[in-house]
Amino acid sequence: MLGDYRITGARASEIAADVEQAVAAGRLEPGAALPPLRELAEELGVNPNTVAAAYRLLRDRGVIETAGRKGSRIRPRPVTSYRDKVRPAVPPGVHDLAAGDPDPRLLPPLGAALAAAGAAADRAPVLYGHPAADPELLALAGAGFAADGVPTGAMAVSNGALDAIDRVLAVRLRAGDQVAVEDPGWASLFDLLPAHGLRPVPVAVDESGPLPHAVAAACAAGVRALILTNRAQNPTGAALTAERAAQLRAVLAEHPAVLLIEDDHGHGITDLPCHTLVGPGEPRHWVVIRSAAKAFGPDLRLAVLAGDPDTVDRLLGRQRLDTGWVSHLLQRTAAELWRTLGAAPPGVVEAYGQRRSALLAELARHGIHGWGRSGLNVWVPVPEETAAVVGLLQRGWAVSAGAVFRLQSPPGIRITVSRLEPAQAPRLAADLAAVLGTRGADARRI
Repeated sequence: MLGDYRITGARASEIAADVEQAVAAGRLEPGAALPPLRELAEELGVNPNTVAAAYRLLRDRGVIETAGRKGSRIRPRPVTSYRDKVRPAVPPGVHDLAAGDPDPRLLPPLGAALAAAGAAADRAPVLYGHPAADPELLALAGAGFAADGVPTGAMAVSNGALDAIDRVLAVRLRAGDQVAVEDPGWASLFDLLPAHGLRPVPVAVDESGPLPHAVAAACAAGVRALILTNRAQNPTGAALTAERAAQLRAVLAEHPAVLLIEDDHGHGITDLPCHTLVGPGEPRHWVVIRSAAKAFGPDLRLAVLAGDPDTVDRLLGRQRLDTGWVSHLLQRTAAELWRTLGAAPPGVVEAYGQRRSALLAELARHGIHGWGRSGLNVWVPVPEETAAVVGLLQRGWAVSAGAVFRLQSPPGIRITVSRLEPAQAPRLAADLAAVLGTRGADARRI
């Protein structure tokens, strides 16, 4: 069952810590079955209730999964082994279309904005007790939210979109709660949920976002939250349309207790409008998040969120107890960039749109349907992910296998187009068609 490894501990916390450390060190492999409760209790000389409590701790921490009479097993991807660790190295000379990063050549120079932030800090250093958010940053972000119909009565600043989601989940949900997530969806989010002891409920998506009937089914099944991407969805490039947003809004109106988290990380890198589910008859608790990572660079660890007053107040209260606040040097840098450049540097939206459109058009010429209405990525359904990834790598292209982005959805590959010049699209599409062979046409039906 566990090979040569023997679990140790006399208390639930000790048993759980021993298993978690063994998983982190690679001594317990994903999928390994744990001993039945009574068997392990007898071996350790403890009460079965102690082992049961240890298994609950491990499940809540996302290390194991339980299946009733089938017992408990180490999760296929325990939270001690995050999904980015499985990303293969890109050999020299291979085009890296797997990383998901923006094009460094399209990121703005930061020198002037950093200098302005530094000068402001020299004039008025930020000390303990200073307001957590920079007023100018909130004003700029608030204007953008208001233009898209998002209420701005309560706002906060976080260290990026994932940090914001992490904090909202921590203050609104409890271990064991179910959360509806897009499938395919953001790999980091799939890791974050089990770290909180939350259970993901996959919701199918198409190019216009989550399918209304899938969201309705998830809500009827008792999910406590729905997390969705407004546009530039990772990995598919999906973007909510006005019609789809209205349909989803109607679904949530029937389930007002469901927490709504919208991640609009595509702000600034797409010309598609932002359609929010927040509005008349909005859910009781909600947040809409916008980060600066894609337009200004991932190292500018900053996002601004708007939300209902109770959720934002809880988030700020928890933030005060750990990091305290997001560095005002970062906040003032982001404010300066938004003030001088707008949502993104000139030409960024057009460049990403041209690269994405060029690849989609070339794929279509070969009978291959790709998704990619917005953002940095194109999703291509394929019959076999490994064969497609390896075949493209042999031809000089590194792309991401879709497995890290999927829970129940069919296979696919993610191609990051941010550094793919339109002139390169014909060769990439031809190479993918060669890899898929006669199955290229079949990919349209997957």
